[in-house]
Amino acid sequence: MPNLKNNRKEPEKNRRGRISEKASSFHGRIPTMEPAELRRPKTLPDLLSERTISIAADARPKLTKLLLNVTIQGSLGAVQVVMSPENTVGDLIIAAVRQYSKECRRPILPSTDASLFDLHYSQFSLESLGREEKLMALGSRNFFLCTKKATSKDGENNTTSCSKEAEKVTKSLIPWLKFMDFLF
Repeated sequence: MPNLKNNRKEPEKNRRGRISEKASSFHGRIPTMEPAELRRPKTLPDLLSERTISIAADARPKLTKLLLNVTIQGSLGAVQVVMSPENTVGDLIIAAVRQYSKECRRPILPSTDASLFDLHYSQFSLESLGREEKLMALGSRNFFLCTKKATSKDGENNTTSCSKEAEKVTKSLIPWLKFMDFLF
């Protein structure tokens, strides 16, 4: 069986030679062999001089699509919707409800009618967004979609938003009792 050291004699000599060249350059000695000079490619320095590029400092690239995350009340994750910034909140509600039902998410929505839902900035926001507002003007890309509460008075079905319910509570004489239903 051949010894491994015997097989490495030739490469060691080459490696020693390279090491000595590196060491000599490290110690300030210039190796005897100079590298060949690299040829520089010809360039055109006046390539852009014919064109005048004028970019305003305030100019931003126009957004063509927005990726919006809409969390639906009771759902575990957000529905992602890609829409144009010129669309309105009403369009976003329709698209989010359609995408939610298309993905067969749980819990199943009581209805796919978009007029039964309100869009909020978060689940802690009582004010719902106006359906005519443009998406670009909202300043956020994460929203919360909840159903309007249906109340029946004299046989009528009225839908009230979260903000209207909050106004009712604050207008009552003892508002803190309204939140303490479990005591009575």
